[in-house]
Order: sequence, then structure tokens, then C-alpha cells
Amino acid sequence: MDSNLITVHVVSTLGGLVFGYELGIISGALLQLKVDFRLSCIQQEALVSSLLIGALLASIIGGCLIDRHGSRNSILISNVMILTASLVLLINSFLALVIGRITIGFALSVSSMSCCLFVSEVVSPDRRGFLVTLYEAGITVGILSAYAINYILSGYKRGWKWMFGLAVVPTLVQLMSICLLPSSSKDSFNQSQCFDSTEAQEAEDSKVQSSKRNKKVQHSTFYLFKRQDNMRTRTIIGLGLVLFQQFTGQPNVLFYASTIFHTVGFQSDSSAVLASVGLGLVKVIATLISMAFSDRVGRRPLLIGGCSVMALCLITIGLFSGHSQVTAMRPSHGKVINWIILLCMMGTVSAYSVGFGPMTWLLLSEIFPAAVKGRAFAFTNCFNWAANLLVTFTFLNVIDMIGLSGMFLVYGLTAVAAAVFFYFMLPETKGKTLEEIDKELRLNRFYHHLECCGFSSSRNTSPQYQRVHCQVCTSG
Repeated sequence: MDSNLITVHVVSTLGGLVFGYELGIISGALLQLKVDFRLSCIQQEALVSSLLIGALLASIIGGCLIDRHGSRNSILISNVMILTASLVLLINSFLALVIGRITIGFALSVSSMSCCLFVSEVVSPDRRGFLVTLYEAGITVGILSAYAINYILSGYKRGWKWMFGLAVVPTLVQLMSICLLPSSSKDSFNQSQCFDSTEAQEAEDSKVQSSKRNKKVQHSTFYLFKRQDNMRTRTIIGLGLVLFQQFTGQPNVLFYASTIFHTVGFQSDSSAVLASVGLGLVKVIATLISMAFSDRVGRRPLLIGGCSVMALCLITIGLFSGHSQVTAMRPSHGKVINWIILLCMMGTVSAYSVGFGPMTWLLLSEIFPAAVKGRAFAFTNCFNWAANLLVTFTFLNVIDMIGLSGMFLVYGLTAVAAAVFFYFMLPETKGKTLEEIDKELRLNRFYHHLECCGFSSSRNTSPQYQRVHCQVCTSG
């Protein structure tokens, strides 16, 4: 039990660490690559975008891979792909760099989906939130590690080879760790150890019934859009999670942080970069806080609260950034506004790291039936990467049209819409088994706030489940 749990911690953390490292390492490596290979602007954009292209491809077909081979085997496959691609990146060829980065992007996307699903399958409900959130913490640490490696190796000739090659170390450790774990949740150490023998048998019977019920739709992706088992609502929730987290502008807050700080009044490069590093550190700390409270406070409060704080901070940035140039003639007022904007940026990143960052992937691993979970995860992840590309590549152009102030006001209003959406649509999954979550979603039991207001839904009710519900209430 203890050794297996520790190994799951290692697998989850290393999965996020490799993901974050590979995302961030290109930032410093590109500075050397454009000199060594005399890359044009288009070639640099192609090299940076190649990882995202691979991730999009994995989002399209990776779900079938996970459903067919299982989340554990999919992690192993992604490890092998990353190791192979890391060797390809060492070849002195621009084409090899592009192919290697596409392969790594594909592997990272499969790994990110598989790690969250695997953890949700093999751990007990009271630990599921912590361990899935641990993956997000690994991402933030991986990004900071990549920036540190970039700085350390920036003065070395062909340092980019070491930058890419060092990703092999955590990948190998994860590969060896995953080999020590059970091949499926049936062999795992998870939920049966959290219940007595009677409850464990009931949970196992529920798994068998759920498996039989979903077996007929195991190869039907269109099942995600049907009213059967309330799948349409689940898909809407999943899309809401990934689209709102992108359209609130979080990628741009991190990727264009230095540009934003310059625009609002941070004059020197060093001050802008230092402020950006501060955002990264805040992101790590906030993610650790989310890990500690995801299984105590619950998913709904963290996500809705995070959206609310993001909305307040983003709207404040929008209002004050419009006055940054007006106060340029009065330095004292300008410094105050700069600090307000910096604090609001940190507040935005913190709120995202407590809410959207970890809760999105945790909830996606919980709300879909096991038979289509891989494809559902891939379907929503495809929209996530596509929205990420759209938001990132249009940021500067949109600023030219409506200004930085207008852009942040749009992000803030989107965060308000997200909070309202999650209040009315999002179930609370804290402390529940995957089978209990599936049952409640099929019966629309999560609309507790509507029932409290005097409204009730008669859809998808079943006398059989009604009797079971009454028994549970009586025994409690």
C-alpha cells in the first residue's frame, strides 16, 4: 500500500514535470538554435509551433489509444516516444528538430491525459484530488526548471543539445516507476482498502455493472453527444472547463508577461523579466495550496472562487492599464499603478492555479464513464489546444484593435461568465467514487441548487435507483 502510493506520487509528479519542462525549454534553446541553424522568423515559429501541432494530433487520435490500451500502457508508450524523440533532436538538422518536437508534443498530450486518468482510476476518492493536482504542480515546477536550465546553459556552445537531452532523466525515472505499478485498476490498491468488506464488494459490483452498461458504446465517439446517460451535459461541462480556462487569457498572462509589464509602465527589461519570474513562483505556490485543499474544500468552491478572483483582478488590470500612459508624466502615481497591476497579475495567476489549472483536469478525469473516458478526454483536450493556439496567436493583433485595457476587460467578463456557468452546471465530486459520480450525473442529482429553489428535474429518473437512494438516506 505505502510503496504503491509513493510510486503513484512519483509517476504523477514526473509526468507533469516532463510536460512543463518540454513546454518551457524551447524558450532558451531557440536563442541558440536560430544562430546555429540561421533560422528565419518563419522557421522559428514553425519550430515553436511544432510541439503544439503534435499535441493537437494526439488530442484527435490519442483517446482511442488510451481506450484500447489503457492509461498505464499509454504512459509507457509516451515515455518511449519522448526518449526516441530526444535522440532525434540531437541530430544537426532543422527537419529533425521539427519532427522531434512534433513527436514530443504528441507524447506529452497522450501522457497528460493518461496520467490524470490513471491516477483517478487507482487511488481512493479521498486522495484522488491531491494526486491529480500533483500533476499540475509538476508542470509548474517543470517550467521553472526549464527556465533555470536555459539560464545555466545559455553561455555554452551547443547548449541546446543538453537542454533537450536532460528531459531524458525524469522520463526514464517515470518509465521505471510506472512499470512497478499494477497494469489496471482491477489489480490496484485503491478503493477497496478505503471501505469495509461489504462496501468493497458493493463498489466492485457497481464497477462490473457500469462496465457492462458501457460496453456497447465502447467504440462510439458519438455517444458523447447523446442524451443517454446525460452524456450531452457532461460534454458541455467538459468543453466549458477547457474553453473558459483559455478564453480568460491565462496563456497570454504567462507567455506575454514581460510585454504586458513593459506596456503598463515597467521601463527596463530586467524589471519586466523579474516580475515575470515572480509570476512563475506565485504559480507554483498557489498550485501547492490547491493540492492541499482540493480534497477538503471541494472542486466547486475552488473553481468558482478562482473564477471570481480572476474576474476581479482582470477587470482591475483593464481599468488601470488604460491610465498607465496618462500617469507617465507623474512618476509617483505611475509607480502605484504599476504595483497594483503587478499584484493583480499575481492574483490572476494564483486564482488560475488554485481553480482552473488543476481542477479542469481533475474534473475531466471524473465526470465521464470509463468506456469513453479516453476519447472524451481527447475530445475536450483537442478544443483546449486549439483554443490555446487561437488565444496566443491573436493576442498582439487584438491589442492593436482594442488596446491592452480592452483585452483585459474582455478576459474579466469571460471569467464572470465562467463563474456563472460553473455555478449552474458543475457537480461536486469531492470524496466520491467514480461509480457514484457516474450514477449522480446520469440521474441529474447534481442540480442541488435548483431543487433547493423549488425546481426539480424528472429526466432520467429510475424507480430502481430511487429505492437505492432512499436506502442510503435511511442508513445514514
